[in-house]
Amino acid sequence: MKVTIRDVARLAGVSAMTVSRVINGQPRVSDEARRRVEAAVAELGYIPNGLARGLIRRQTKMIGLIVPDIANPFFTLVVRGAEDVAWRAGYRVILGNTQTDLERERAHLEDMLAFQVDGVLIAPVSDRSAPQLRALGRNQVPFVLIDRSIAGFHGDLVQGDSVAGARVLVEHLIGLGHRQIAMITEPDDVSTARDRLRGYREALEAAEIEPRTDFIAEASAIRPRMARDAALRLLDLPKPPTAIFALNNIAASGVAEAARERHLAIPADLGLVCFDDIELASRLDPFLTVLAQPAETFGTIGMQLLLDRVAGRVSERGRTVVLPGELVARASAASPAFRPA
Repeated sequence: MKVTIRDVARLAGVSAMTVSRVINGQPRVSDEARRRVEAAVAELGYIPNGLARGLIRRQTKMIGLIVPDIANPFFTLVVRGAEDVAWRAGYRVILGNTQTDLERERAHLEDMLAFQVDGVLIAPVSDRSAPQLRALGRNQVPFVLIDRSIAGFHGDLVQGDSVAGARVLVEHLIGLGHRQIAMITEPDDVSTARDRLRGYREALEAAEIEPRTDFIAEASAIRPRMARDAALRLLDLPKPPTAIFALNNIAASGVAEAARERHLAIPADLGLVCFDDIELASRLDPFLTVLAQPAETFGTIGMQLLLDRVAGRVSERGRTVVLPGELVARASAASPAFRPA
């Protein structure tokens, strides 16, 4: 059976009120009584009801953190950075994984409200998340967006420069001699997708390469199988691309799978670039050419902005932090005439 505060009081030979005072660090308790209560708590393994204590104090010391795909190495690092800042500030994190599903996101946000979290850090599913986020505002729960913006939103935001990053990746391919460059993206109600598509088009147009509509294929940023199917459609075109720019590393893995099915070698037959590095894989086999983003910093800055809001330390309506990425050129992109020795 669950250990209660009365069980602790009975073992320590004090009142339940005295136990409560000890647990909450309040005065008016003798040293002897405090020692007996602490010994009883340790012996029984009593865990105070943090939620109840938080409701009394009007602060639960809990933060909600919601991401689209915890399996994506980018968001894994975001979570690590955010949780580290929260922990050092005395907060605990409740994690929600939406898998880019709007209903899952709604359910997670409802849970966060039910748990009375002090704030929410969220990478939203898409622009369609706006009504669900407004519910946080109506309940006076501060929140900060990370990685993805929402059209018309003017609150706190930490994001990468997806337009410039996409431009750099495509310019790199053009510099290697590629002219037939395709892109695998997400629907344009996801801000990172539309920004990266814009950067892709800008780079082509600056090089006087006419963007081809049949070279733009929609897939999923969390399901490699969908990216693989999209890549197969591109590779089966009468005039297929010589290089593919994938939205992220998950999509890039789908492209690599499609290339194997078509007996194409990367980079000899097909160049491949993408956003976001895969930290451990790149240490074992540095292969993918990527636009590396400081994922952990997204989490640390996002959480600090949120804790500022929770503490009432800021008054301005919204703050935006844009984190630049870095091109890391590796083996997956080479001249279309390249042939391994």
